[in-house]
Amino acid sequence: MTAQPIIENFKNYLPLNKEESSLLDKRTTQRQIKRRQMILQENFVCKHYTFVVKGCFKMYSVDEKGCEHNISFAVENEWIADLGSFYSEKPSKLFIEAIEPSFILQIEKQDLLYLFVNVSKFDRNFRVIIEEKFIELQNRLLQNISSSANQRYLDFLEQYPQLALRLPNTQIASYLGITPEFLSKIRSETHIK
Repeated sequence: MTAQPIIENFKNYLPLNKEESSLLDKRTTQRQIKRRQMILQENFVCKHYTFVVKGCFKMYSVDEKGCEHNISFAVENEWIADLGSFYSEKPSKLFIEAIEPSFILQIEKQDLLYLFVNVSKFDRNFRVIIEEKFIELQNRLLQNISSSANQRYLDFLEQYPQLALRLPNTQIASYLGITPEFLSKIRSETHIK
């Protein structure tokens, strides 16, 4: 069954029965993604919700100077999409790129809407997943406006201990809104590698 990793993930919320699982399976596609391959580029419409089975992705924007600004990361058993572009069907201002070779499952908009209407558990599960992501982004925004760079780094390590081991310093620095050089200085001062 193609959608088995999503079905397993939904056991953390409201598990799907056989019929619901079958409906999901028929509306899910799988893809192998190479390192540095894009699944969304700026100025294109985000057409899929993407579930990461294996690998790591970053969602980011690029400013007029060519600097990347990481907004979020997604690893195994997490979803990633530009929700604004997905629902408005307007071109995205973001990129979604694989940091590692990855295996993903994707659901297109019309299939997702079908599942929301026909499988109430799916609608409920997605609402909880999106609420959790919203809380995460809200906490990150609060940290960015009220915490020092040092504290943001310590919070990142606490919240994402495994992710910190998988990402290069440049990606972590971009996420924290600091330079890689400043991150190196923070790391040496806190004696955390």
